[in-house]
Amino acid sequence: MNLKNSYIHLRGLRFHAFHGVMAQERMVGNDYEVDLRLRVNVERAMLSDDVADTVNYAEVYQLAKQVMGEPRHLVEHVAARIAQAILGKWSQVDEVNVCLTKRNPPMGADCEGAGVELCVTR
Repeated sequence: MNLKNSYIHLRGLRFHAFHGVMAQERMVGNDYEVDLRLRVNVERAMLSDDVADTVNYAEVYQLAKQVMGEPRHLVEHVAARIAQAILGKWSQVDEVNVCLTKRNPPMGADCEGAGVELCVTR
């Protein structure tokens, strides 16, 4: 068996956070959804069955939660900080995809959300 690519993903992480350009957003907050996909070679973990041979997704969640808890103006900036934090902590991560959605954007539209998707590599 040859492993071509492997990814660790966390989907639909939900946070209430205080990001936004408008003062009201930073005071009341909004609901956000984060999807993460990390390109990681998990071949060793496939064979060893040991979490030490992979990236622990519970730790990835904690890192994303920490970044989401730091109020910023733009979702672009928040998404980039999440990607940067992941790449900074785990050298075995080659690429990070971050999709960050503000669930109720204050733009007068009936929609499921607005946000940004980044693909960041080393």
